[in-house]
Amino acid sequence: MTADAHGGPMTSSATHRLLVRQARWVAHDVLELRLTRSCSGALPSWEPGAHVELTLPSGLRRAYSLCGEAADTEAWTVAVHRVPDGRGGSREIHETALVGRELEVTGPVNRFPLVPAAGYLLLAGGIGVTPLLPMARELTARGLPWRLVLGARDRSRLAYAEELVALGGDRVLLVPQDEAGLPDLAAEISAAPPAHAVYACGPQPMLDAVTALCRTSGRPRTPYLERFTAASGPPDQLGSRGGEFEVVLSRSGLRMTVPADRSVLEVVREKLPDVPYSCEEGYCGSCETPVTAGLPDHRDTVIDPSERPTATTMMICVSRSASGVLTLRSVGVRTGRDGYFSRSLPSQSTWSSGRVAGGAGAKLAASSMLPVPLYLATMG
Repeated sequence: MTADAHGGPMTSSATHRLLVRQARWVAHDVLELRLTRSCSGALPSWEPGAHVELTLPSGLRRAYSLCGEAADTEAWTVAVHRVPDGRGGSREIHETALVGRELEVTGPVNRFPLVPAAGYLLLAGGIGVTPLLPMARELTARGLPWRLVLGARDRSRLAYAEELVALGGDRVLLVPQDEAGLPDLAAEISAAPPAHAVYACGPQPMLDAVTALCRTSGRPRTPYLERFTAASGPPDQLGSRGGEFEVVLSRSGLRMTVPADRSVLEVVREKLPDVPYSCEEGYCGSCETPVTAGLPDHRDTVIDPSERPTATTMMICVSRSASGVLTLRSVGVRTGRDGYFSRSLPSQSTWSSGRVAGGAGAKLAASSMLPVPLYLATMG
Protein backbone atom coordinates (compact mmCIF):
# COMPACT_ATOMS: atom_id res chain seq x y z
CA MET A 1 0.00 0.00 0.00
CA THR A 2 1.42 3.38 -0.96
CA ALA A 3 2.39 5.67 1.91
CA ASP A 4 1.73 9.38 1.61
CA ALA A 5 3.72 12.39 2.73
CA HIS A 6 2.02 12.33 6.11
CA GLY A 7 2.92 8.77 7.06
CA GLY A 8 0.16 6.62 5.59
CA PRO A 9 -3.10 6.43 3.66
CA MET A 10 -5.99 8.65 4.73
CA THR A 11 -8.86 6.40 5.78
CA SER A 12 -12.36 7.14 7.06
CA SER A 13 -15.11 4.58 7.58
CA ALA A 14 -17.71 7.28 8.32
CA THR A 15 -20.96 7.00 6.37
CA HIS A 16 -22.86 10.11 5.30
CA ARG A 17 -26.33 10.52 3.81
CA LEU A 18 -25.75 12.93 0.94
CA LEU A 19 -28.06 14.51 -1.60
CA VAL A 20 -27.29 14.18 -5.30
CA ARG A 21 -27.51 17.90 -6.00
CA GLN A 22 -26.43 18.00 -9.66
CA ALA A 23 -25.66 15.68 -12.55
CA ARG A 24 -23.91 16.67 -15.77
CA TRP A 25 -22.09 15.10 -18.70
CA VAL A 26 -18.33 15.70 -18.82
CA ALA A 27 -17.60 13.40 -21.79
CA HIS A 28 -19.28 10.72 -23.87
CA ASP A 29 -20.77 8.19 -21.42
CA VAL A 30 -19.21 9.97 -18.42
CA LEU A 31 -21.69 11.40 -15.91
CA GLU A 32 -20.56 13.66 -13.07
CA LEU A 33 -22.48 13.75 -9.77
CA ARG A 34 -22.22 16.53 -7.20
CA LEU A 35 -23.06 15.36 -3.67
CA THR A 36 -23.92 17.66 -0.76
CA ARG A 37 -25.57 17.49 2.62
CA SER A 38 -29.33 18.00 2.40
CA CYS A 39 -28.97 20.84 4.89
CA SER A 40 -26.01 23.16 5.16
CA GLY A 41 -22.87 21.71 6.67
CA ALA A 42 -19.27 21.02 5.81
CA LEU A 43 -18.13 17.64 4.53
CA PRO A 44 -14.89 16.01 5.72
CA SER A 45 -11.76 17.27 4.02
CA TRP A 46 -9.86 15.09 1.56
CA GLU A 47 -6.65 15.10 -0.44
CA PRO A 48 -6.06 14.34 -4.14
CA GLY A 49 -6.21 10.62 -4.88
CA ALA A 50 -9.03 9.95 -2.40
CA HIS A 51 -12.18 8.00 -3.22
CA VAL A 52 -15.59 7.44 -1.65
CA GLU A 53 -17.96 4.50 -1.80
CA LEU A 54 -21.55 5.01 -2.94
CA THR A 55 -24.39 2.70 -1.95
CA LEU A 56 -26.67 2.75 -5.00
CA PRO A 57 -30.49 2.46 -4.91
CA SER A 58 -30.25 -1.26 -5.70
CA GLY A 59 -27.89 -1.82 -2.77
CA LEU A 60 -24.79 -2.19 -4.95
CA ARG A 61 -21.70 -0.49 -3.51
CA ARG A 62 -19.20 1.11 -5.83
CA ALA A 63 -16.05 3.17 -5.19
CA TYR A 64 -15.35 6.33 -7.20
CA SER A 65 -12.47 8.82 -7.10
CA LEU A 66 -13.22 12.31 -5.85
CA CYS A 67 -12.53 14.65 -8.75
CA GLY A 68 -13.83 18.02 -7.58
CA GLU A 69 -12.00 20.80 -5.79
CA ALA A 70 -10.34 19.44 -2.65
CA ALA A 71 -10.87 22.82 -0.97
CA ASP A 72 -14.65 22.59 -1.53
CA THR A 73 -16.08 21.34 1.77
CA GLU A 74 -19.68 21.86 0.66
CA ALA A 75 -19.72 19.15 -2.02
CA TRP A 76 -18.03 15.95 -3.16
CA THR A 77 -17.83 15.30 -6.89
CA VAL A 78 -17.44 11.95 -8.66
CA ALA A 79 -17.55 11.04 -12.35
CA VAL A 80 -18.82 7.67 -13.56
CA HIS A 81 -18.03 6.07 -16.91
CA ARG A 82 -20.84 3.88 -18.21
CA VAL A 83 -19.59 0.34 -18.83
CA PRO A 84 -22.27 -1.57 -20.80
CA ASP A 85 -20.78 -4.99 -20.05
CA GLY A 86 -19.79 -4.21 -16.46
CA ARG A 87 -21.32 -5.51 -13.23
CA GLY A 88 -24.17 -3.00 -13.18
CA GLY A 89 -23.01 -0.13 -10.98
CA SER A 90 -22.23 2.37 -13.72
CA ARG A 91 -25.36 1.43 -15.68
CA GLU A 92 -27.51 2.01 -12.63
CA ILE A 93 -26.02 5.44 -12.03
CA HIS A 94 -26.56 6.43 -15.67
CA GLU A 95 -30.10 5.02 -15.85
CA THR A 96 -31.49 6.01 -12.43
CA ALA A 97 -33.02 9.34 -11.42
CA LEU A 98 -30.53 10.20 -8.69
CA VAL A 99 -30.80 14.00 -8.62
CA GLY A 100 -32.83 14.96 -5.56
CA ARG A 101 -32.26 11.58 -3.90
CA GLU A 102 -30.05 10.77 -0.94
CA LEU A 103 -27.33 8.14 -1.10
CA GLU A 104 -25.18 6.62 1.59
CA VAL A 105 -21.59 7.66 0.95
CA THR A 106 -18.68 6.21 2.90
CA GLY A 107 -15.22 7.71 3.19
CA PRO A 108 -13.14 9.43 2.09
CA VAL A 109 -10.29 6.93 1.78
CA ASN A 110 -6.96 7.69 0.09
CA ARG A 111 -4.81 4.78 -1.08
CA PHE A 112 -3.38 6.84 -3.95
CA PRO A 113 -1.90 9.93 -2.27
CA LEU A 114 0.65 12.36 -3.60
CA VAL A 115 4.13 11.63 -2.22
CA PRO A 116 6.92 14.21 -1.95
CA ALA A 117 8.83 14.55 -5.22
CA ALA A 118 10.69 17.13 -7.28
CA GLY A 119 8.00 16.89 -9.97
CA TYR A 120 5.27 14.62 -11.30
CA LEU A 121 4.29 12.78 -14.47
CA LEU A 122 0.56 12.00 -14.49
CA LEU A 123 -0.60 9.37 -16.99
CA ALA A 124 -4.34 8.87 -17.49
CA GLY A 125 -6.34 6.51 -19.65
CA GLY A 126 -10.02 7.37 -20.13
CA ILE A 127 -11.87 7.70 -16.83
CA GLY A 128 -8.50 7.27 -15.10
CA VAL A 129 -8.21 11.04 -15.26
CA THR A 130 -10.52 11.46 -12.26
CA PRO A 131 -7.97 11.02 -9.43
CA LEU A 132 -5.27 12.84 -11.42
CA LEU A 133 -7.26 16.02 -12.05
CA PRO A 134 -7.26 17.04 -8.35
CA MET A 135 -3.54 16.21 -8.25
CA ALA A 136 -2.89 18.60 -11.14
CA ARG A 137 -4.83 21.32 -9.32
CA GLU A 138 -2.88 20.69 -6.10
CA LEU A 139 0.50 20.68 -7.83
CA THR A 140 -0.35 23.90 -9.63
CA ALA A 141 -1.28 25.53 -6.33
CA ARG A 142 2.02 24.36 -4.81
CA GLY A 143 4.01 25.61 -7.78
CA LEU A 144 5.50 22.17 -8.46
CA PRO A 145 6.41 20.89 -11.95
CA TRP A 146 3.97 18.44 -13.50
CA ARG A 147 2.89 17.02 -16.84
CA LEU A 148 -0.33 15.15 -17.61
CA VAL A 149 -1.01 12.87 -20.57
CA LEU A 150 -4.63 11.83 -21.16
CA GLY A 151 -5.55 9.23 -23.76
CA ALA A 152 -8.99 8.08 -24.86
CA ARG A 153 -10.58 6.42 -27.88
CA ASP A 154 -11.62 9.74 -29.40
CA ARG A 155 -12.00 13.42 -28.50
CA SER A 156 -15.53 13.00 -27.21
CA ARG A 157 -14.22 10.66 -24.48
CA LEU A 158 -11.47 12.96 -23.14
CA ALA A 159 -13.16 13.84 -19.84
CA TYR A 160 -12.30 17.21 -18.27
CA ALA A 161 -10.15 18.12 -21.28
CA GLU A 162 -11.22 21.77 -21.26
CA GLU A 163 -10.43 22.24 -17.56
CA LEU A 164 -7.10 20.44 -17.86
CA VAL A 165 -6.01 22.58 -20.80
CA ALA A 166 -7.04 25.76 -18.97
CA LEU A 167 -5.15 24.59 -15.90
CA GLY A 168 -1.95 23.34 -17.47
CA GLY A 169 -1.67 24.64 -21.03
CA ASP A 170 1.22 22.91 -22.78
CA ARG A 171 1.83 20.73 -19.72
CA VAL A 172 -1.25 18.75 -20.80
CA LEU A 173 -1.13 16.40 -23.79
CA LEU A 174 -4.45 15.03 -25.05
CA VAL A 175 -4.24 11.87 -27.15
CA PRO A 176 -7.41 10.87 -29.07
CA GLN A 177 -6.47 7.40 -30.25
CA ASP A 178 -8.49 7.50 -33.47
CA GLU A 179 -6.27 10.40 -34.57
CA ALA A 180 -2.93 9.81 -32.84
CA GLY A 181 -2.83 6.18 -31.73
CA LEU A 182 -1.86 5.16 -28.21
CA PRO A 183 0.08 7.58 -25.98
CA ASP A 184 3.85 7.15 -26.27
CA LEU A 185 4.38 6.02 -22.69
CA ALA A 186 8.01 5.07 -23.29
CA ALA A 187 8.85 8.57 -24.52
CA GLU A 188 6.98 10.24 -21.66
CA ILE A 189 8.65 8.12 -18.97
CA SER A 190 12.09 8.52 -20.55
CA ALA A 191 11.67 12.29 -20.71
CA ALA A 192 10.61 12.60 -17.05
CA PRO A 193 13.56 13.45 -14.75
CA PRO A 194 14.53 10.58 -12.40
CA ALA A 195 13.46 12.59 -9.35
CA HIS A 196 9.91 12.95 -10.69
CA ALA A 197 7.20 10.60 -9.41
CA VAL A 198 5.13 8.74 -12.00
CA TYR A 199 1.39 8.37 -11.31
CA ALA A 200 -0.86 6.34 -13.59
CA CYS A 201 -4.54 5.45 -13.64
CA GLY A 202 -6.31 3.68 -16.48
CA PRO A 203 -6.88 0.29 -18.12
CA GLN A 204 -4.81 -2.63 -16.86
CA PRO A 205 -2.70 -3.01 -20.05
CA MET A 206 -1.67 0.62 -19.69
CA LEU A 207 -0.68 0.12 -16.05
CA ASP A 208 1.27 -3.02 -16.93
CA ALA A 209 3.14 -1.05 -19.59
CA VAL A 210 3.90 1.82 -17.20
CA THR A 211 5.22 -0.61 -14.58
CA ALA A 212 7.44 -2.40 -17.10
CA LEU A 213 8.77 0.84 -18.61
CA CYS A 214 9.62 2.32 -15.22
CA ARG A 215 11.44 -0.89 -14.30
CA THR A 216 13.45 -1.17 -17.51
CA SER A 217 14.33 2.53 -17.54
CA GLY A 218 15.99 2.18 -14.14
CA ARG A 219 13.86 4.78 -12.38
CA PRO A 220 14.62 5.02 -8.65
CA ARG A 221 10.91 4.96 -7.76
CA THR A 222 8.26 2.45 -8.71
CA PRO A 223 5.20 4.08 -10.31
CA TYR A 224 2.14 4.88 -8.24
CA LEU A 225 -0.88 3.14 -9.76
CA GLU A 226 -4.65 3.32 -9.31
CA ARG A 227 -6.70 0.46 -10.76
CA PHE A 228 -10.34 0.38 -11.83
CA THR A 229 -10.12 -3.31 -12.79
CA ALA A 230 -8.39 -6.34 -11.37
CA ALA A 231 -4.69 -6.79 -12.03
CA SER A 232 -3.46 -9.26 -14.60
CA GLY A 233 -1.30 -12.13 -13.45
CA PRO A 234 -0.52 -15.84 -13.68
CA PRO A 235 -3.36 -18.32 -13.14
CA ASP A 236 -1.90 -19.66 -9.91
CA GLN A 237 -2.27 -16.17 -8.40
CA LEU A 238 -5.42 -14.82 -10.02
CA GLY A 239 -7.42 -17.60 -11.61
CA SER A 240 -7.59 -20.33 -8.96
CA ARG A 241 -9.29 -19.97 -5.59
CA GLY A 242 -7.18 -22.49 -3.62
CA GLY A 243 -8.25 -25.02 -0.99
CA GLU A 244 -11.01 -25.05 1.59
CA PHE A 245 -10.51 -23.33 4.96
CA GLU A 246 -12.43 -22.05 7.99
CA VAL A 247 -13.22 -18.42 8.83
CA VAL A 248 -14.13 -17.27 12.34
CA LEU A 249 -15.59 -13.80 13.00
CA SER A 250 -14.17 -12.86 16.39
CA ARG A 251 -16.85 -10.40 17.48
CA SER A 252 -19.87 -12.56 16.68
CA GLY A 253 -18.30 -16.01 17.10
CA LEU A 254 -19.64 -17.11 13.71
CA ARG A 255 -17.64 -19.94 12.11
CA MET A 256 -17.95 -20.64 8.38
CA THR A 257 -16.37 -22.93 5.82
CA VAL A 258 -14.99 -21.27 2.68
CA PRO A 259 -15.00 -23.83 -0.17
CA ALA A 260 -12.29 -23.85 -2.82
CA ASP A 261 -14.66 -22.36 -5.41
CA ARG A 262 -15.99 -19.44 -3.33
CA SER A 263 -14.54 -16.27 -1.81
CA VAL A 264 -14.53 -15.27 1.86
CA LEU A 265 -16.78 -12.35 0.95
CA GLU A 266 -19.36 -14.61 -0.71
CA VAL A 267 -19.52 -16.89 2.32
CA VAL A 268 -19.57 -14.09 4.91
CA ARG A 269 -22.35 -12.25 3.06
CA GLU A 270 -24.63 -15.26 3.48
CA LYS A 271 -24.59 -14.52 7.22
CA LEU A 272 -23.92 -10.77 7.08
CA PRO A 273 -25.42 -9.46 3.81
CA ASP A 274 -24.48 -5.84 4.54
CA VAL A 275 -20.73 -6.39 4.74
CA PRO A 276 -19.02 -3.47 2.91
CA TYR A 277 -17.64 -4.35 -0.52
CA SER A 278 -17.42 -2.83 -3.99
CA CYS A 279 -15.09 -4.07 -6.74
CA GLU A 280 -15.03 -7.81 -5.80
CA GLU A 281 -11.69 -7.99 -7.65
CA GLY A 282 -9.21 -6.88 -5.00
CA TYR A 283 -8.36 -3.35 -6.07
CA CYS A 284 -10.66 -0.88 -4.28
CA GLY A 285 -10.05 -1.75 -0.61
CA SER A 286 -13.71 -1.47 0.43
CA CYS A 287 -13.80 -4.95 1.98
CA GLU A 288 -10.49 -4.61 3.86
CA THR A 289 -10.90 -6.54 7.11
CA PRO A 290 -8.59 -6.91 10.14
CA VAL A 291 -7.07 -10.37 10.64
CA THR A 292 -6.65 -11.34 14.31
CA ALA A 293 -5.35 -14.90 13.84
CA GLY A 294 -4.20 -17.13 11.00
CA LEU A 295 -2.12 -16.46 7.90
CA PRO A 296 -3.77 -14.61 4.97
CA ASP A 297 -2.94 -15.48 1.37
CA HIS A 298 -2.98 -11.97 -0.14
CA ARG A 299 -4.19 -11.78 -3.75
CA ASP A 300 -5.26 -8.14 -3.94
CA THR A 301 -3.52 -5.13 -5.46
CA VAL A 302 -4.19 -2.81 -2.51
CA ILE A 303 -1.51 -4.14 -0.16
CA ASP A 304 1.98 -3.72 -1.55
CA PRO A 305 3.78 -7.07 -2.01
CA SER A 306 6.57 -5.86 0.29
CA GLU A 307 4.03 -5.32 3.10
CA ARG A 308 2.17 -8.61 2.78
CA PRO A 309 4.29 -10.62 5.27
CA THR A 310 3.42 -8.19 8.08
CA ALA A 311 -0.03 -7.01 6.93
CA THR A 312 -2.74 -7.23 9.59
CA THR A 313 -5.66 -6.82 7.18
CA MET A 314 -6.88 -8.56 4.02
CA MET A 315 -9.28 -7.96 1.13
CA ILE A 316 -11.85 -10.69 1.65
CA CYS A 317 -13.20 -10.49 -1.91
CA VAL A 318 -10.11 -12.21 -3.40
CA SER A 319 -7.59 -13.08 -0.69
CA ARG A 320 -7.69 -16.47 0.99
CA SER A 321 -6.02 -18.32 3.84
CA ALA A 322 -2.62 -20.00 3.94
CA SER A 323 -3.63 -21.59 7.26
CA GLY A 324 -6.52 -23.91 8.09
CA VAL A 325 -8.37 -21.29 10.12
CA LEU A 326 -8.52 -17.53 9.67
CA THR A 327 -9.98 -15.28 12.37
CA LEU A 328 -11.42 -11.96 11.21
CA ARG A 329 -13.04 -9.06 12.93
CA SER A 330 -16.73 -8.59 12.06
CA VAL A 331 -17.56 -5.62 9.85
CA GLY A 332 -20.26 -2.94 9.54
CA VAL A 333 -23.76 -2.79 8.09
CA ARG A 334 -25.30 -0.58 5.38
CA THR A 335 -28.43 -0.56 3.17
CA GLY A 336 -29.71 0.81 -0.17
CA ARG A 337 -32.82 2.49 -1.78
CA ASP A 338 -34.81 2.47 -5.11
CA GLY A 339 -35.47 4.76 -8.14
CA TYR A 340 -35.20 5.10 -11.96
CA PHE A 341 -35.16 7.69 -14.75
CA SER A 342 -34.71 8.09 -18.48
CA ARG A 343 -31.33 9.08 -19.86
CA SER A 344 -30.59 12.40 -21.61
CA LEU A 345 -27.95 13.09 -24.24
CA PRO A 346 -25.03 15.54 -24.01
CA SER A 347 -24.96 18.77 -25.96
CA GLN A 348 -21.94 20.03 -27.89
CA SER A 349 -19.85 23.15 -27.65
CA THR A 350 -16.19 24.12 -28.10
CA TRP A 351 -12.94 23.54 -26.28
CA SER A 352 -10.54 26.29 -25.38
CA SER A 353 -7.06 25.94 -26.87
CA GLY A 354 -4.60 23.26 -25.71
CA ARG A 355 -2.13 20.60 -26.85
CA VAL A 356 -3.47 17.55 -28.69
CA ALA A 357 -1.45 14.73 -30.20
CA GLY A 358 -1.85 13.68 -33.83
CA GLY A 359 -1.33 15.48 -37.10
CA ALA A 360 0.96 18.43 -36.47
CA GLY A 361 0.28 18.30 -32.72
CA ALA A 362 -1.01 21.85 -32.90
CA LYS A 363 -3.27 23.75 -30.56
CA LEU A 364 -6.90 22.67 -30.47
CA ALA A 365 -8.88 24.84 -32.81
CA ALA A 366 -11.69 26.88 -31.30
CA SER A 367 -14.03 25.25 -33.82
CA SER A 368 -13.37 21.70 -32.57
CA MET A 369 -16.81 20.41 -31.66
CA LEU A 370 -16.73 18.22 -28.56
CA PRO A 371 -19.20 17.17 -25.88
CA VAL A 372 -18.80 19.41 -22.86
CA PRO A 373 -20.66 19.66 -19.52
CA LEU A 374 -24.45 19.92 -19.62
CA TYR A 375 -26.38 19.95 -16.35
CA LEU A 376 -29.05 17.29 -16.58
CA ALA A 377 -30.70 18.40 -13.37
CA THR A 378 -30.03 20.68 -10.42
CA MET A 379 -31.52 20.83 -6.94
CA GLY A 380 -31.92 24.18 -5.22
